[in-house]
Amino acid sequence: MAQRFGRKYSPDGESKPVSEQRPAFHGAKVDPVGARSNILFVPPIVLAFTSLGGATDLAVGLTGAAVLTLGAWLLRDGLRAEAAWNERKVARRPALPRKILAAGLTGIGTAIAAWKSDPGLVAPLIFGAAAGVLHIAAFGIDPMRDKGMEGVDTFQQDRVAKAVGEAEKYLAGMADAVRRAGDRQVEARVERFQTKVRDMIRTVEDDPRDLTAAKKYLGVYLMGARDASVKFADIYSRSRDAGARSDYMMLLTDLEESFNAKTQKLLLDDNSDLNIEIEVLRDRLQREGVRLD
Repeated sequence: MAQRFGRKYSPDGESKPVSEQRPAFHGAKVDPVGARSNILFVPPIVLAFTSLGGATDLAVGLTGAAVLTLGAWLLRDGLRAEAAWNERKVARRPALPRKILAAGLTGIGTAIAAWKSDPGLVAPLIFGAAAGVLHIAAFGIDPMRDKGMEGVDTFQQDRVAKAVGEAEKYLAGMADAVRRAGDRQVEARVERFQTKVRDMIRTVEDDPRDLTAAKKYLGVYLMGARDASVKFADIYSRSRDAGARSDYMMLLTDLEESFNAKTQKLLLDDNSDLNIEIEVLRDRLQREGVRLD
């Protein structure tokens, strides 16, 4: 079904000044799972179809195909986990080394496929080892260390991870609800609000001490926004009520301004903490007889 596209120069488009608008691509993310990893789902399909013969060949071929498919699936998750680790200033290493496991499964699956056509031990081992090494050369390994965790309370970090997980569920619920409304401009408006929320999430992840101040926003407020989105979608999808649409857009504007103001306050508080640390350090250096210009 065709959807009307609303932007600044469209009818009923947004009339905010350009200086107050962020670029349309702000907050957009490139999926780290690209063609290089997706193409790894092709070999298990080929192996499965070329194994249609005797019962033994079929069993061995399907086993190899299953192992290769699991490896390709783990690689996708590993690439996404690595991208999330790179994006954040404070992050733990992935609990499960998915990319390394994917390389191992790729090697095992290749060895099984080689054994099907050349029963023995040497050839499958050579092909399997080569496949595993090439996999690591192409995609690398998982992050093996924590980043920015020096002096960070792990208990607080766990609390932040739980709060962020709940916030992302609420954001996903909002997105699913407004899709049912079938209004592209409303969907774009919700995406912009989600960008503001994720700005706050990144701020809290960088400094877990901000969680107490932001917890109501990431919990109660987002849950209310999700519930309002569901009700709006139910009403608007049935009646196309312009009043309900206007009220919902105003709610998103109020929420966006509130989240933006809170995020800026958290950043200012962080700067205040830094200034205090600097002043304390200056006082200590002066007591030691070190003078700073």
